[in-house]
Amino acid sequence: MKTTCELCFHKCALAPGQLGFCGARRNVDGKVICDNYGKITAAAIDPIEKKPFYHFFPGSVIFSVGSYGCNLHCPFCQNSSISTMREFNPARTISPEELADLALSYKSRGNIGVAYTYNEPLISYEYVMDSAKIVRSLGMQNVLVTNGTIEEEPLRALLPWIDALNVDLKSFTAEFYQKLAGDLESVKRTIRIASAACHVEVTTLIIPGENDSDEEMTALTEWLADINPETPYHISRFFPHHKMNDKPATPISTIQRLVEIAKKRLKYVYCGNC
Repeated sequence: MKTTCELCFHKCALAPGQLGFCGARRNVDGKVICDNYGKITAAAIDPIEKKPFYHFFPGSVIFSVGSYGCNLHCPFCQNSSISTMREFNPARTISPEELADLALSYKSRGNIGVAYTYNEPLISYEYVMDSAKIVRSLGMQNVLVTNGTIEEEPLRALLPWIDALNVDLKSFTAEFYQKLAGDLESVKRTIRIASAACHVEVTTLIIPGENDSDEEMTALTEWLADINPETPYHISRFFPHHKMNDKPATPISTIQRLVEIAKKRLKYVYCGNC
C-alpha cells in the first residue's frame, strides 16, 4: 500500500521501501520517515556572511551541517555531489543531542548556533526539528539555508524553532521553476510566512539567458518589497557547474544592472561574487 509524503508539493506516493523524489524520504511500514536522519555529509564552522546572512549576527560564525538529497533538480546546482546522492554511509550518524553539544563546544570560537545547509535541509524535516529544539534550549540560534519548497503546515510547525532563513528564490517565473521540477508559489508562500515569524534574507543566482531580464527583476523586487522593503536581497553570479558547464559565467555588468533595478524597491541589496 502506498503512503503519501505531505512535506512538499510533490506529494510523492511511496510504495513500501520506496524513496521519494528528494532521495531522502522513505515509506517504512506505512509511515514516511526521514531516511537521511542525522547522516551528515558536510560540516564546517563558517562565517555567517557565507550563508549568506548580512543582517543576522554579522561578524559571527556558525556551525554548518548538511546531509544529502534535494526536492528540486537544478541543472546548475552548486552542491550537486550531495544534493543528487541517494544513499550515504557516513563514518557516524550525528544525533540531535550530539549536534547541539558540538555547536555548544564551538561557542568559545564565536559560534552562535547551527545552520542547516549545503543540501536542502527541509527534506530532513524531523532531524531539523529535533535538533533545533535542543539547540534553542542551549540558548543558541537555528538558521536554514533553503530552497523554500515546503507545505504550509509543516513550515508553520517548524518556524517557532527557527531564528533566520535565507531562501533561494531561483527565479520569478513558473516556467523556470518547472525546469527544476519546482513550484514558484510554494517558495513565495514560504518567504511570506517566514517573514512574519523570523529574520529572512533572500538570494537569487543569476544565470545568463535564463533569469536575468530587467522585467523579471522588477517583478521579483516589487513583490518582495510588498512583504518588507528592508528584506536583505543577495544577487549572485552563476559559474559553470553540474549540467550547465556550457553556460558562461554571469557578466559582472549584468549583476550590477540588476542590483540597480533591485535598489529602486529594496533598501538592502548585495552583489555576490562581484
